[in-house]
Amino acid sequence: MNPFDNLNISNGWLELFNVDERQPCRKCFKSRKYFCYTCYTVNSDLENKIPRLKLPLKIDVIKHSREIAGKSTAIHAALIAPDDVTIYIYPDMPTYTKDDKVILVYPGKSSVSLKEFYNKAKNQAIDESIGAKNCYGEVITHALFIDSTWSQSKGILKDSRIAGLPCVKLQIRLSQFWRHQKGSPRWFLATIEAIHQLLVEYTYVAKDTQLCDEYDNLLFFFRFMYEKIHQLYEHDKLMSYRRPVNI
Repeated sequence: MNPFDNLNISNGWLELFNVDERQPCRKCFKSRKYFCYTCYTVNSDLENKIPRLKLPLKIDVIKHSREIAGKSTAIHAALIAPDDVTIYIYPDMPTYTKDDKVILVYPGKSSVSLKEFYNKAKNQAIDESIGAKNCYGEVITHALFIDSTWSQSKGILKDSRIAGLPCVKLQIRLSQFWRHQKGSPRWFLATIEAIHQLLVEYTYVAKDTQLCDEYDNLLFFFRFMYEKIHQLYEHDKLMSYRRPVNI
């Protein structure tokens, strides 16, 4: 069974198979086939063929400077939801105000599930608002992700600018990423998979609904590349899918 069959992803990804020639990026003029992975722009002939999403949270991604730009799946999110996704190259970081409510999505020792964090924060906000406006503001406004290898992320986590952020861990889900990272199990997600998973869980806890497919198009480019890889290689022969799945 194809792992994307139950997701609500636009069929426009099929048209990407018809792209044969590279085009110059409209900003940096470098030759790109589908999109520019340094300017985060789609090629002009594809601009009206890809889905665009409005997200319920601002997504910030800190990418390690040693990560190869062309291999980062975080770029997919910036292409599909350009108004809500910002990518920073470390040591650059987002600057938050006192009104921003930020979570760091990372499976650290102090991490809690999104549902646990959301409900606790919501109840606290309600308690603080009683007798005032009799309402509470947003529980989460920004979600921060680190786009790097496991070892590289540890250095970023020590940065004082994010060290005190509350950590949220995602529910276990097998990754469909085709690139092998030595020593990592199948439930280590690619960045775009992690962003999608967060929004699925956020929709569930914030709207109390099982219908969590409105952000599936974040996986638009990811699905295309998955299918393209599987035209070239047999699934069971790729090391990425032979990793252990035990938790």
